[in-house]
Amino acid sequence: MEKVTTDDGIDLYIEIEGAEGAPVLLLSNSLGTQLEMWAPQVEALTSRYRLVRYDSRGHGRSGASVGDYTIERLGLDAVAILDALNVPRARFCGLSMGGMVGMWLGTHEQERLERLVLANTAAWMGPPDAWQGRIEAVLQDGMGTITEAVVERWFTPGFRARALETVVGMIDTFRVTPPGGYAGCCAAIRDMDQRETIRAIRAPTLVIGGAQDPATPLAKAQEIAEAIAGARLIVLDAAHLSNIEQPEAFTAALIEFLK
Repeated sequence: MEKVTTDDGIDLYIEIEGAEGAPVLLLSNSLGTQLEMWAPQVEALTSRYRLVRYDSRGHGRSGASVGDYTIERLGLDAVAILDALNVPRARFCGLSMGGMVGMWLGTHEQERLERLVLANTAAWMGPPDAWQGRIEAVLQDGMGTITEAVVERWFTPGFRARALETVVGMIDTFRVTPPGGYAGCCAAIRDMDQRETIRAIRAPTLVIGGAQDPATPLAKAQEIAEAIAGARLIVLDAAHLSNIEQPEAFTAALIEFLK
């Protein structure tokens, strides 16, 4: 465990595993989760990479600044981690909100990325009114008010039935997310539109979509893949958190692309 302090004074909680000197792979989690969401991938990845995971701003053991966040701010947090670890270039994989951070990095910090994986994400997730409603709900009534609706979008009904322990663990994590931090990240997604800017991405890019993803539907993944020159698209039979619902297929695709 380590701590990285950003330029605006927020402490980000990070965990580093794998051999020193191995290529660095930075993983960025989805909205409402913590770095433990990547647990199904850790063993395979740490045998190949210097694996860096972190709790996003406003989540888990990281600090939460007050007010609305932006995708730029979340992207600069990732840059701060690389800077603190003296990593000039890294491989990057982000899922959902983490993928939005990855798109920003690919556009604005191209020299920092060797390869880029964008999983179950979107370049634009309107309408803004829906996000504003979610912000107001959690700030007024807490995380419990939206937990059931969110988790239904994370996993297919079949997975929820056969992997109850995993689902319950994710629910527990979601419920303890600080409402202010969650709302700040919701504002970043509400105000984000990267549909045109991602055309500038030049890093080799893999896009992973979920065939049953209601949060970022497959059309969103196709849109990203079409906008980024040379991007590859892989579709998994999963809902939103495809790395958890289809861990073997996700990990295999990740390793094959990153090597």
